[in-house]
Amino acid sequence: MASKQDIACFSPGLAGIPVAESGVSTIDGQQGVLAYRGIDIEELAEKSSYEETAFLLIYGELPTVDELAKFDADLRYHRTIKFSIRDMMKCFPESAHPMDALQACVAVLGMYYPMETGLNQHLNEDQIRDVYVRLIAKLPTIVAAHSRMRKGDDPIPPRKDLSHAANFLYMLTGNEPSPLAERIMDVALIVHAEHTMNASTFSTMVVASSQADPYSSISAAVGSLSGALHGGANEDVLHMLDEIGTLENAEAYLQDKLKNKKKIAGLGHRIYKTKDPRATLLQKLYVDLAKEMGEDPTYEIARYIEQFSKETLGKKGVCPNVDFYSGIVYRKLGIETDLFTPIFAVSRVAGWLAHWREQLSDGRIYRPMQIYNGQSNQAYVPIAERD
Repeated sequence: MASKQDIACFSPGLAGIPVAESGVSTIDGQQGVLAYRGIDIEELAEKSSYEETAFLLIYGELPTVDELAKFDADLRYHRTIKFSIRDMMKCFPESAHPMDALQACVAVLGMYYPMETGLNQHLNEDQIRDVYVRLIAKLPTIVAAHSRMRKGDDPIPPRKDLSHAANFLYMLTGNEPSPLAERIMDVALIVHAEHTMNASTFSTMVVASSQADPYSSISAAVGSLSGALHGGANEDVLHMLDEIGTLENAEAYLQDKLKNKKKIAGLGHRIYKTKDPRATLLQKLYVDLAKEMGEDPTYEIARYIEQFSKETLGKKGVCPNVDFYSGIVYRKLGIETDLFTPIFAVSRVAGWLAHWREQLSDGRIYRPMQIYNGQSNQAYVPIAERD
């Protein structure tokens, strides 16, 4: 039996405790730097595409022209989903959150593409590649199909002639996006694709460590991401902005939050002690969108909150995180609020799969210890003698 005296390194939530070695991504929280495989996220956002970034995360290096063309072609080919999965979605309640629908559908994919449980470490490269392309390609189709079907509309089939980002927007809306909208969605997917050992990535690795099939691992990651303390936070930001309503109401709202020691949505991060670099990139995306589509009061409120936080909380390292501006960007693109976190999953699946691949080579099941704080030496009391 372990006690607190026996385990000096006890840390609730594993805060600060390394649980794996990884070459996928790194963060400098003091400087506000995020890099995928050593390449700064800002450079990838400027020069790369989501397809290329996904390849980089999974395989560890940028693809050649031929490698990227083959990877892109595979993704386009695997975008369709089984008709029975669409039929299953018809049975979901209309009130079902899109993340719940996505988690269920990802788990079901494992039934259509089964792998022999217990032998995952012996998968060949073709089998592993099939997992990559199926999950990256099919998640956008699942999210878009459920979004339409819950309203009584038919899902829109994917198009092979569109990029990953453009096809996703097309399946959601039925309209081919403008070049700017396509590029902004592409960058948003790059920005969310990976972020070291977060809760959903850890969930992927824990399930994978038991040699469960990869679809179970990614389904678990989706479930973890759905929580309000993880991916669900971007919805909270828009709810907050809508609740404030006007710029004139912002200061009183924020002062009340500080007075009552309540969290302000979209501010603060476990690692970053300065502005999240992803928030900076997403803010730039909004500015680009606003030039084409016009600004709205929501952005002015967000800018006010950022300035307010800089003056009141900045010294404590409480700054805008990735969720602060992502919702504003997605809403400007005409995307419904409860789809923000599913879009996060559509992007992050590349990072999850990169860590899944690393876990395959580790081969050790996660089995952390606990500190027991319950009673000891209790005698069994017959039920007739209990009060």
